[in-house]
Amino acid sequence: MGLPIDDLLATLPADRVLTDPELLASYCRDEADLCDAGTPLAVVRPQSTAEVAATVRVAAAHRVPVVPQGARTGLTGAANAVDGALIVSLTALNRILEIDPGERIAVVQPGVVNAELSRAAAKEGLAYPPDPGSWESSTIGGNVSTDAGGMCCVKYGVTGEYVLGLEVVLADGEVLRCGRRTVKGVAGYDLTGLFVGSEGTLGIITEITVRLRPAAREARTMVAVYPTVAAAGRAVASIIAAGHVPSMLELLDRTHLRAIEAHRPMGLDTEAAAMLLIATDTGDGTDLTAIAECCREAGSSELYAAEDAVEAEALTSARRLAHPAMEQLAAQAFPGGRGGLVVDDVAVPRSRVADLVEGVEEIAARNGVLVGVVGHAGDGNLHPVIVVDRADQSSMDRGRLVFDEIMRLGLALGGTCTGEHGVGLLKRDWLAQELGPVGMRVHRALKQALDPDGIFNPGKVIAPR
Repeated sequence: MGLPIDDLLATLPADRVLTDPELLASYCRDEADLCDAGTPLAVVRPQSTAEVAATVRVAAAHRVPVVPQGARTGLTGAANAVDGALIVSLTALNRILEIDPGERIAVVQPGVVNAELSRAAAKEGLAYPPDPGSWESSTIGGNVSTDAGGMCCVKYGVTGEYVLGLEVVLADGEVLRCGRRTVKGVAGYDLTGLFVGSEGTLGIITEITVRLRPAAREARTMVAVYPTVAAAGRAVASIIAAGHVPSMLELLDRTHLRAIEAHRPMGLDTEAAAMLLIATDTGDGTDLTAIAECCREAGSSELYAAEDAVEAEALTSARRLAHPAMEQLAAQAFPGGRGGLVVDDVAVPRSRVADLVEGVEEIAARNGVLVGVVGHAGDGNLHPVIVVDRADQSSMDRGRLVFDEIMRLGLALGGTCTGEHGVGLLKRDWLAQELGPVGMRVHRALKQALDPDGIFNPGKVIAPR
């Protein structure tokens, strides 16, 4: 098995180290298509920070790559194995260590599932707002590593805005504690912010202190249906320009409406070009009434407001069904396990949302590829979803071409290559284009300073020279 494995078995309990090839195969990749994955040397499943640190010291001594993993729900290949790597699976570090209602903070291990923290906070009359689409399965550690977002971002922001402090195992096995528990604090460099969104390339996060908020009031929810994407885009711009702050402002295009209705019939208008799903949580219906007026003026063909919490949840569930509905569509289009999805993640100025959606439609039509668009219109972050046939190389090539054209369009509209999914393998070349040579030089300098031997998640975020 070789010296690294021998040293691991001499350091850790034997059940922490997996080397069976069939088990290793299940840890090779996250949910991203178009991304290569290697074969790991072993999977280590530590149950404490000390065991993570011991694993890293063994890896450092042998200069073996280390790939941290959570639930592997990511969509950019950031958790994919590289050949000969030690996979460090953090799912067993899954305890909520503390919830302090007085200070409105929680301290958790990285393997805590997002929904579990949300439910635990709710019992204290508090809320942990970040809610990625995979919140029932994705972990807080993975959310922090990618700076994940969700449907509430338009009002409450992404994961990083809630991270107060971190415990991180560095490349030499030393343990760094950074950040704070206090409401305010500006001492020194913002090391906490540096590790948020670093995708396991600078260190392994083993403990997280997050900010909690008072629980919001019951949401009021409505949908606005549009005959054109341009009209839906005008509504988004109008709502924001008028100073309204919805707690949710989501867009679903015709492809998604049809896929969701086929997946779980609920009476959606499958002939509409786009639908906006809008919610407010201030407890005062006047704000939703004012938003409805913006929707009418932009040309909505139908407005429907939920009458109670049950109807509101039914409307919201349509949005949460977007990904499984598109998976079903892909499976029907390419049966036998061939159907795949490439989920893009582009953020543009809110005034350019309609330009992005219409541009994606043109790109898809020109290349003969099915693409649906869904996402967080209220903050300009949309997800073009590209349907591919994994068994057909020409289909995969066209999917990659469409992906790249969408990236190019997003940057041309003044946007960014990722709003919440991270960079991983899928977008590292586009990150380099977005940042430019000076920005990449600074990124490489930070990587070199914290991981001089390049053992942490090599090849992710920053392309090899």
